[in-house]
Amino acid sequence: MSTTTTAVAATATGARAPKQGGIFEGMNPTVFNPADPITLFIIQATIVIALTRLLYWPLGKIHEPRVIAEVITGILLGPSVCGRIPGFTDAIFPKEGMAPFRLAANIGLILYLFLVGMEINLMYLLRNWRTAIGVATLDMAIPFGCGVALAYGLYHQFGDDPELAPITFPVFALFIGVAIAITAFPVLCRILTALKLLNTNVGVIVLTSGIINDVVGWILLALCVTLVNSGAGVTSVYILLVAVGYSLVLAYAVRPCFMWVLRKTHSLENGPTEAVVALTILMVFASAFFTSIIGVHSIFGAFMVGLMCPHECGFAIKLTEKIEDLISTLFVPLFFALSGINTNLGLLDSGITWGYVIAVTITAFTTKLFGGTMGAKLNGLVWRESVTIGTLMSCKGLVELIVLNIGLQAKILSTRTFTIFVVMALLTTFATTPLVMWLYPPSYQRKLELWRQGKIDWDGILLGSQGGEAREQEDKDVANRVLVYLRTDGLSSLLSTVSLFTAGHKRQNTEETTIHLEGEKSTAGESLVNTITDTDAPKPLLRIHGCRLVGLTERNSSVMKVSEIEEFAGHDPIIKAFGTSASNTTRDVVVSGHISVVPEASFADTLAGEATKLKSDFILVPWSETGTISELPSFYSASRGDPLANGDFAHLMTNIFDHARQTAAVGLFIDSTLLDPTDNDKSNRMLSRRVSGLSGSEIQEPTAIRFHSAESRRKKCIRVLYTGTDDDVYAFRLALQFAQNENIDVEIISLPDKDASEDLHFSHIKAAIPDSIIDRVAFSELSSEENTSVASSLIQSQPTDKHSTIFILGRSVSTLVAESSSSASGSISLSGTLGSVPANLVKEIKRTGTLDVSLLIVQARYSAGLEGADLGKRQSVASHANVATST
Repeated sequence: MSTTTTAVAATATGARAPKQGGIFEGMNPTVFNPADPITLFIIQATIVIALTRLLYWPLGKIHEPRVIAEVITGILLGPSVCGRIPGFTDAIFPKEGMAPFRLAANIGLILYLFLVGMEINLMYLLRNWRTAIGVATLDMAIPFGCGVALAYGLYHQFGDDPELAPITFPVFALFIGVAIAITAFPVLCRILTALKLLNTNVGVIVLTSGIINDVVGWILLALCVTLVNSGAGVTSVYILLVAVGYSLVLAYAVRPCFMWVLRKTHSLENGPTEAVVALTILMVFASAFFTSIIGVHSIFGAFMVGLMCPHECGFAIKLTEKIEDLISTLFVPLFFALSGINTNLGLLDSGITWGYVIAVTITAFTTKLFGGTMGAKLNGLVWRESVTIGTLMSCKGLVELIVLNIGLQAKILSTRTFTIFVVMALLTTFATTPLVMWLYPPSYQRKLELWRQGKIDWDGILLGSQGGEAREQEDKDVANRVLVYLRTDGLSSLLSTVSLFTAGHKRQNTEETTIHLEGEKSTAGESLVNTITDTDAPKPLLRIHGCRLVGLTERNSSVMKVSEIEEFAGHDPIIKAFGTSASNTTRDVVVSGHISVVPEASFADTLAGEATKLKSDFILVPWSETGTISELPSFYSASRGDPLANGDFAHLMTNIFDHARQTAAVGLFIDSTLLDPTDNDKSNRMLSRRVSGLSGSEIQEPTAIRFHSAESRRKKCIRVLYTGTDDDVYAFRLALQFAQNENIDVEIISLPDKDASEDLHFSHIKAAIPDSIIDRVAFSELSSEENTSVASSLIQSQPTDKHSTIFILGRSVSTLVAESSSSASGSISLSGTLGSVPANLVKEIKRTGTLDVSLLIVQARYSAGLEGADLGKRQSVASHANVATST
């Protein structure tokens, strides 16, 4: 009855429903409608996100954190810049339309503080608590004390601003001290990861100290907010007691129940289910609600739930991966843009105000620098490392801005003092990365590592024993310490290559030799020159270390993987499969592995650095079966062609050859499956119907992949092309090491009409072959007809038996071979990466359809002695290769 009456009344009065025609009925999208605020919010969010990404594009090139772009976006959209355009603020950011914007920003803040809490792993702190406490104590006490002194002037100079609440000086001084002393832990993680400092002494100390600094800072900030929100003195005591009791309930009551749910749903092992994600988000909001109603800011409740989340089995990382993109893409830019909108540079309109801007910035930077430097120096670090730590600890970042916004909302800060501290936060955050790159470059890190190993003095001069080691290394080209680049797509070919290292003679680990994976000293009293010729001497254990490289992204979960790399590596299936298979395949071998999370642009440099750290003498890299740096094939890719024709991995391989030039020998393995010309034949993938006399049980699935038995392929033939370069010498010696395997035959193919010096070198290596393998080593000369390339001659001389063949080729060849290869084959895009002859051989194998042939392209380590002797030949080869590529 009432419904009918209402409808009749509406008709009688001539009222009508709101217009639904939108812009076709004259609607202005920028006019705020309280009943439908989504239209204006979309406009606001789109402008903020687009401008943030546009500003971050150049800042990201110089490794600056994204928070700088987000705050600058807000400053540009606020009263400082765009607010001066007539009508802009009233149209885009009207006062009545800021409520939905502010709500979304605060939701993003709550969720972001939850992610910050999950990033903090307290177990990491417990492992390094002594150093962390020493550095964090000085790094917080000195800035806090100076901040309190600075607060005296700020309180009396700007205490009369109309926006301020009537607070006492102790409360104001406590807040300013926290704002000066706090460190941005999340930003530190990203800076350390981007600069590859996370696993150095600097990175470990900064991270552990940053955890303490962050946690203590939030506690002091909560105390400050409590004192401001409490009316009477006894109220603040009640608030603190309830907050402490609530944190204990979370730790000892809620967390065990949450762990029970995770185990029951198998979320620890398999990642959080949808129900677990929903439960976690509800816990975040419930905790934020509770801390808000008791007088503490809502972000503290979210932060405590993040600290409560377990890190076992990588649960925190998996949960972060589920929710981080929406938070970091949509919500977080809104909050920091709101910080910029609240910033008004126009209020910095007097000399005394700019004086305080300078004073606050200098105090915040120098006190943190001094405290962190002295704390690190007292823990035994050199001065330059200590200053680097102090510089990193002075980074304010997004944590400082969160603190300042809390102070602005609580009316501890006026808009003027808020602007002063925002300028300070931007300057200190912006200066951190360039200063660290200048203070602690990779060259200084390598020098410091060699100095601590006793190989050089402080001036960088080699000590006496180093020269002897270098001369021994020139004569020792066998691979006893192998660093393997682990890839998902190349694991099978890697395992087949590792099986070639099976020793025919018993190896043993003598007392003089320390495991190189732990960074041992050089072997004392052992002649490395005679490792091949002396068949009676015990050989050192073959050590194979797998290095798995994971690309670092801007996501929080990627950074968390770096900080929790030890536990993450223990559950990595690729490393576990490699360790198990390699240990079962080869005898007398020590297998280990680790994961490095670095940007893709640093893959080559990381491999070279790991080879230096582990003292590896051979780096083994499988060619990507996807043709790209990505390890996982995409079944929806439009460019699923020849993996050797893709330039991404070829560029990476070129960088690996260049970066490891003076560190270790490099071997690039191209599996026979990548050279199979029928692999890309799409005709054999068509559906067909065949009549078979076999029974139904014997008919094999047509899409099944067939593997040959191990018995049919147990015998391998290794063919080495020897042209006299250092790379060929290494290929020769490596083949002799492989010949210790009884299932391997070796053929050394030399060129006719060689110089006498090259013949003498060849004869010396030939005479040093042990008697135990001499029967499996054959020598032949390459007979090539006129106008026939070396690659064609190698294929024509290929044995006709069913044994699989591996060509071991030097990346560089003699000038004569390079000239003949270039003139015979013309342009080959891979020649700049593989070398002229290997690139021609790849093309010839594909052209002739030769099956079951793999390639191992090696580059010898360029030591000082060898580099000068062979420099002319290498330059000539490089020039011919470049000419062939360019034509």
